Amino acid sequence: MVSPNEVRRLVRFSEKKALISVKEGNKNLRIELLAGDAFEKELRNYITKWFDLNRDLNPFYDQLNNSSLSYMTKDFYGLRMVGIPDLFEAICWCIIGQQINLNFAYKIKRRFVEAYGDKLSYEGVDFYTFPQPEQLSMVTMNDLKEMQFSRQKADYILTLAKTFIQGGIDQDSLSSRTSVERKSELLKLKGVGEWTANYVLMKTFGEMGSIPFGDIGLFKALENHQIITDRKDRKKIEQFFESFPGWGGYLTLYLWRSLANSDSSAL
Repeated sequence: MVSPNEVRRLVRFSEKKALISVKEGNKNLRIELLAGDAFEKELRNYITKWFDLNRDLNPFYDQLNNSSLSYMTKDFYGLRMVGIPDLFEAICWCIIGQQINLNFAYKIKRRFVEAYGDKLSYEGVDFYTFPQPEQLSMVTMNDLKEMQFSRQKADYILTLAKTFIQGGIDQDSLSSRTSVERKSELLKLKGVGEWTANYVLMKTFGEMGSIPFGDIGLFKALENHQIITDRKDRKKIEQFFESFPGWGGYLTLYLWRSLANSDSSAL
């Protein structure tokens, strides 16, 4: 649940679940455990990763100030990457969002989460965790098609869940691998292409050099800023991002943010 100054989320820590509140303070975030169980260290680590709090954005702003996008330093000051700490959730979200608009993708994800995630009720509001692979072991393709998943996406999601259950991919082991190795492993998964792999590397592993090339929202923002005129001009897009070494992910985020007052397919 998101309100102007607070985010509430039900989070899973191993076998425990915790409903947490994150509020904006003057110069910090106020974290409160509303229900459930979690250690303080777990909460701090999760929040830090979720909001990318350990990253110093000043070098990025220095680069922005030396470019045609200098207005972003003021307009979007303090905007941080909101990550997806859980690898399974990140990949599923990418699959759900493939080739459909963002609003429809959110509707499908909500149906999916409410059907198979764990629920906790607090102050009259139901909160859900994202389903774990094991919770999908008995789900069928027809079950997902009834939620308006396409046959192909239903197959991708169920195959992905089986791969996680069988140990074909593991977040902890991927965390210790190089960026190239991570991407290679992700691309082996059914339904995962370059866009999804780069998005997951950016959102789950915090790799700011990973850029979701091919993203429609990114194309639109680049066109709006007169950086490209041809969406197929990959070389020109790469050259533009090369002028922001190590900050491609944040540059993508800020370009997405520039579309806030227009229709965007960015996830």
